Amino acid sequence: MKNKFVTVAAIQSAVSEDMNKNLIKTAKMVEQAAKKGAQIICLQELYNTPYFPQYQKMNKDKFTESIPGNSTTVFKKIAKDYGVVVIVPIYEKAKNKKGQWEYHNSAAVIDEKGNLLDTYRKVHIPQDPGFYEKEYFKESDMGYKIYKTKFATFAVLICYDQWFPEAARAVRLEGAELIFYPTAIGNIIGYNAEGDWHDAWEVSQRAHAIANSLYVVGVNRIGKEGKMQFFGQSFVSDPFGKILKRASKNKDEILVVKIDLERNKFYSEGWGFLRNRRPETYKTLTSNKFIEKSKALKKVEHYTQMKKALGEK
Repeated sequence: MKNKFVTVAAIQSAVSEDMNKNLIKTAKMVEQAAKKGAQIICLQELYNTPYFPQYQKMNKDKFTESIPGNSTTVFKKIAKDYGVVVIVPIYEKAKNKKGQWEYHNSAAVIDEKGNLLDTYRKVHIPQDPGFYEKEYFKESDMGYKIYKTKFATFAVLICYDQWFPEAARAVRLEGAELIFYPTAIGNIIGYNAEGDWHDAWEVSQRAHAIANSLYVVGVNRIGKEGKMQFFGQSFVSDPFGKILKRASKNKDEILVVKIDLERNKFYSEGWGFLRNRRPETYKTLTSNKFIEKSKALKKVEHYTQMKKALGEK
């Protein structure tokens, strides 16, 4: 069996209130990753802004930028200078076909020649205490994106997307050899959750790797922002869920890992999770069951305790 090696990097860091400082800091880290041999470099979700969706009624325009824009100008140059692919998640403000402004949680993808590829916009948007994202982001109607680059064919799914196995399966069937999950997730300070949020976050992504016989790169931020303590621990998983490398809980870090994409084929052929599918039995997956959010959730203990920890009524 041939080898198909590619070196990937996850950039995790603490974020300040100064978007320009965050850009400068991250650009330096991306250059360092490239110098360490990384070929595809992924930043964390909303890499240059604080995680403002933990609050309601924020002035969202202060955090937005366009594609192309300030961030893509900087990272296009780095991508071209070093011959690397860079995934840049930002808060995008763009006009739709009717000329109206829309706001998206997006990822700009830049190839090794410095060219902007199609933008991926987050498909699944949460609306929970501490994660009021529906107030800031429009759900994408552009579907999932597959990026065929010099180094690998991959997909980008953003944070909340990672809880949905359908998304991972869809991009795998479209040809993705690995999935990057830029995220911004942590624990709400003062809320004693039943269960381990970090464990659930990591395990669900490792499960996607196993079920779809492909590599997964999970990218997270670190530090305390308001009532949120981000738990970092970005990682790279092989196609059978083994963690190849994991970053720390509380340090800015450049996680660089060399992977062999031929292992996808090894696990896929060995376990048959793709070839033994029964698509004709999955019709319920495209139904609208449970789509509407229950109004009773406002009274659920889980929600009320989270809101109390956040200092909300």
